[in-house]
Amino acid sequence: MIGSICLARLLEHDEVERVVVLTRRPLGHSHAKLDEHLLQFDRLAEHSALFEVDSVFCCLGTTLKAAGSQAAFEQVDYGYVKQVAELAAAKGVRQFLLISAVGADIHSPVFYSRIKGRAEEAVRQQNFPSAHILRPSMLLGSRSMPRWNEEILKPLAKITIPLFVGPMRRFRPVPAEQVANMMVELAKGDYSGINIHYPSAL
Repeated sequence: MIGSICLARLLEHDEVERVVVLTRRPLGHSHAKLDEHLLQFDRLAEHSALFEVDSVFCCLGTTLKAAGSQAAFEQVDYGYVKQVAELAAAKGVRQFLLISAVGADIHSPVFYSRIKGRAEEAVRQQNFPSAHILRPSMLLGSRSMPRWNEEILKPLAKITIPLFVGPMRRFRPVPAEQVANMMVELAKGDYSGINIHYPSAL
């Protein structure tokens, strides 16, 4: 959901010369700046030349239901993210931006949060000149493949937003569009090192 919005923002941005997209499914549209590559993510190493870019926006993610098992989920949310980061670093990518999740922690007892924490650590280990890790809470917006639990909670989430104050602000539900816009704006800035952001707290 964030990736599709982020792509639209990048394509319409005057300072962006080309957008290389690695995707598992056809995007369904064309653009003069768009360089789309349909591929299997378990064969990423065969496409290392595609990482000769300035910045990488990593919006990979799935659910346990869609993945079918914890092992398959881990492969997408950690394994593929790790490989993307390694391939990007090997090609000298200046900036890496990752969509993670609030609560990400490599030592968390919660499986989902632990995997997100491992993905973040994999990015840190590549020592990019600049890296942004965005940790949104529950995302509001329309997914191509709706998640039933989110659809049930969204109406309640919108009502309870004002209750998340102080340190709890980072757990506020946040529109996916806001996170995508933030990702693109961060890419335009002059940053260095690892930068952690909580879009829900803004």
